[in-house]
Amino acid sequence: MSELPRTLGALKTSKWGQPALRTRSVKSELRENLITRLREGRPLFPGVLGYDDTVMPQIANALLSRHHFILLGLRGQAKSRILRALADLLDDAIPAVEGSEVNDNPFAPISKFARERLAAAGDDTPITWVGRDQRYIEKLATPDVTVADLIGDVDPIKAARGGHILADELTIHYGMLPRANRGIFALNELPDLASKVQVGLFNVMQEGDVQIKGYPVRLKLDVLLAFTANPEDFTARGKIITPLKDRIGSEIATHYPASVDVGMAITRQEAWIARDGASVEVPEIVAEVTERVAFEARDDQRVDKRSGVSQRMPITLLENIVSNAERRALNHGEPTATPRISDLYAALTAITGKLELEYEGELVGGPAIARELIRRAADATFRERAGEPNTDSIVIYFDTGSALQVADDAATAALLEALASVPGLLEIVHEYGLADRTDRSGTVAGCELVLEALVARRKISRSDGGTYGRAEAPRRRRPRGDDPTEL
Repeated sequence: MSELPRTLGALKTSKWGQPALRTRSVKSELRENLITRLREGRPLFPGVLGYDDTVMPQIANALLSRHHFILLGLRGQAKSRILRALADLLDDAIPAVEGSEVNDNPFAPISKFARERLAAAGDDTPITWVGRDQRYIEKLATPDVTVADLIGDVDPIKAARGGHILADELTIHYGMLPRANRGIFALNELPDLASKVQVGLFNVMQEGDVQIKGYPVRLKLDVLLAFTANPEDFTARGKIITPLKDRIGSEIATHYPASVDVGMAITRQEAWIARDGASVEVPEIVAEVTERVAFEARDDQRVDKRSGVSQRMPITLLENIVSNAERRALNHGEPTATPRISDLYAALTAITGKLELEYEGELVGGPAIARELIRRAADATFRERAGEPNTDSIVIYFDTGSALQVADDAATAALLEALASVPGLLEIVHEYGLADRTDRSGTVAGCELVLEALVARRKISRSDGGTYGRAEAPRRRRPRGDDPTEL
């Protein structure tokens, strides 16, 4: 930035001296840059998938309207990622009075420090340039956050060094919000902020003033405020003060992926699959089952809907699945790590750690629910890809007492040989396109998909150790009352 003006006099004769730019607010800056991006047909937030027809238009409307806004959504819905991407809509750099803690505009200073420096130095006032990354400040709201943290407090050391009385504005140590002046201040989990801090935040937003240690300070901040919150916390009484809520221009609801395809695209984008040059191939059916586990969990009544099932769950699950396949490939000297359906069972910790269970779910237990989710996801994937093929020969094979051990650490060749002994299994896999005939690892994954679907339909059984066998007989209900014949 060496070619940029370095004094106020030089700044006045540059493009930044134009009246339209001298006092342009950050909201107007964001609006103008957004308009340019929309005209060029560029995405609003590259890398954020699944929101093109829902969330993105609403954010664009909020920015075009120059609103403060809040994103309401459950965990793992890219809220923080969207807020951080807002900085890309800022200019590369803006001029500020050198030494200012609040990025004072040389043409419209708000701090006493900048006003005195401009008055003393005039056109020789040194100018610094603030990059877009420095103009984005993010804070996680917690109950212990204070007014001093967000807005500021008196600094006795400043007073002593400068010879100021404590009531002098020059003794203030500014908090995070004033330091975001002429930028974006993002506050995550707004309802967790104490009420008295919310009042201070509201005063700065609406009136531009705040009381610090008993004396008023005018801070006409130029800042875009963007918040996030859980929908239930945001609407609950006592979580957020009404005046602050009323001053937030737009409430935008985020959501989980609307379709499995979108979810798979997000998971593939975010998951760490490329392993330091190691060859990894994830079959589509495995990727789909992984994603459907999250979809099944979100629909399960035993999973807490208020907490939700984060999109991080299928991401970490896929990473664990790939790791198990990688470990197996290393143990057996196989050139390519190819995940299977059985690898999902080896990655149960990536599921149970992401589920908040209701009382009924706690009674069943996280691991048991996770196994059920895997089977339901496999069944849904099988139905989607193969419909309702005739599997009677497979069921009869197990009904007659045969069993099949499918270990997640077994070599591909040995496991494929064992799976080939099940009548009709390979035919279904290849006939319905679950795997190519020449793809040995993919064929193993396809066979496991068929078997897991049959387990979900209770036509065969599967032990926790990975042994498939005859379907378990339906459990009889315990007799109630005194009638021993009541079932």
